[in-house]
Amino acid sequence: MMTAPTHPPNQRLLTLRAWGVHFYTSLGLVAGFFALRALLAHAAQQFFIFLAIALWIDATDGTLARRWDIRRWTPGFDGRKLDDITDYLNYTFLPVCFAYRFGLVEGPLGMFVLAVVLISSAYGFCSVAAKTPDHYFTGFPSYWNIMIFYLYLFDWPVWANTLTLALFAALVWVPVKYVNWQTEICQRWTLIGALIWGVALLFLLLTFTAAPPWLLWGSLLYPVYHFGLSFYLYISGRNRTS
Repeated sequence: MMTAPTHPPNQRLLTLRAWGVHFYTSLGLVAGFFALRALLAHAAQQFFIFLAIALWIDATDGTLARRWDIRRWTPGFDGRKLDDITDYLNYTFLPVCFAYRFGLVEGPLGMFVLAVVLISSAYGFCSVAAKTPDHYFTGFPSYWNIMIFYLYLFDWPVWANTLTLALFAALVWVPVKYVNWQTEICQRWTLIGALIWGVALLFLLLTFTAAPPWLLWGSLLYPVYHFGLSFYLYISGRNRTS
């Protein structure tokens, strides 16, 4: 009688480790559930704390996945799909629900804009060119969690929130390539800026509605750099999509 082949212990361990990365990614869904729970309780700060936990998981699981070559050890499981499902929930769907629940937009026009955000972001996630081989995001990369966080803290009028959301929903369809942490051009400055910005966001999250205005406005320097660099590279032709 033939017996099924067995894997060496080290190979089984590597497979188990790869599944551990997938489990780590899926914890973002748990963070999203608790964010939803906070949203239903009208606990705005707690909502963003859980979204921040989800953001941290998303920012770190890719490094683990690449370092431990999880595609090799779990070939029958699509970790990218799990990541996209988790990101759409935490980066788009829940922030849109927050905008509705807390009245950042109102009326038929507001509901229409939120629907456009949901659909545009879904198309963005499903686009083959959403993540390019040279480490860019094509179109506005659905950072609605950050967008809604700022809109809530700035406490702008409804019309300004509606206009801002509509503008960035339109940018999802514009084929500008946005830099990220892996983009080689200005990578050092991007990483340094992201680190400082992350610390600023943490302080904003802790102080929340009592945050000093200088910190709130000053924290926008990195998003301005991020968008400015991306549009400069696009206008100069250095990161145009083919």
